[in-house]
Amino acid sequence: MSKAKAKGRAKAPANPLVQSKKRRIGPGVVIVGVVLLALIGAVGVDYWRKNSSVEVTSSGRPEPAVITAPGTTGEGVKVGKDTAKTNIDVFLDFRCPHCAEFEEDTGPVLDQLLADGTATVTYWPMGFVNPEASPRLANAFAAAAANGKAVSYASQLYADFTKAWTTEQLIELGKKLGIDDAKFEAAVKDNSYQGWLESLSKVSTERKVEGTPTVFVNDKMLPGDRLTADGIKAAVSGIN
Repeated sequence: MSKAKAKGRAKAPANPLVQSKKRRIGPGVVIVGVVLLALIGAVGVDYWRKNSSVEVTSSGRPEPAVITAPGTTGEGVKVGKDTAKTNIDVFLDFRCPHCAEFEEDTGPVLDQLLADGTATVTYWPMGFVNPEASPRLANAFAAAAANGKAVSYASQLYADFTKAWTTEQLIELGKKLGIDDAKFEAAVKDNSYQGWLESLSKVSTERKVEGTPTVFVNDKMLPGDRLTADGIKAAVSGIN
């Protein structure tokens, strides 16, 4: 082969169509990549929510006596001192973000009212927000309340609100709070308080509870703008 012909071949232009296929990344490929990354991230978050260990962060919170234990048809879990003149009914859902905010804001006030005997607090766990998770968490709360850990168990469910709170995590939380009882574990696994929770749902309908949190002070429903620490104190002060 002559040098002229070799030189001519070396300078022959590459096929522009071939170059285009090598360089171009279509929008469809980009979208698929983004979707895959999002799915991987979602799977990772879901795994963490379901498998992360339970840490008790609300240590040192006082645990009032349980006056009315769970299981009594149509009656919530009442805690405090039975000599109190005021009762505060709290209709809540353990998957309700507004309930978590209410707990964070009013928890110290409720603790003080319980400690000094000014008021009792009755918890009415509902299943409004998540038909699968809400009743399951409410049942675990009832099992904990039956072991004298109503307030600390409820506050911890809200303190780690992003957790999935699987059955295993709910049992682990009980153990971290000092509940190491086979009946507690069985109640969590078997949803033993389902019938009781259904009876509370009927009461909520009768009392025209349409969402959570809903709060009554001596049977008077507080307006939404008073579901604050100051609002609770003002309502109780107006009675005592």
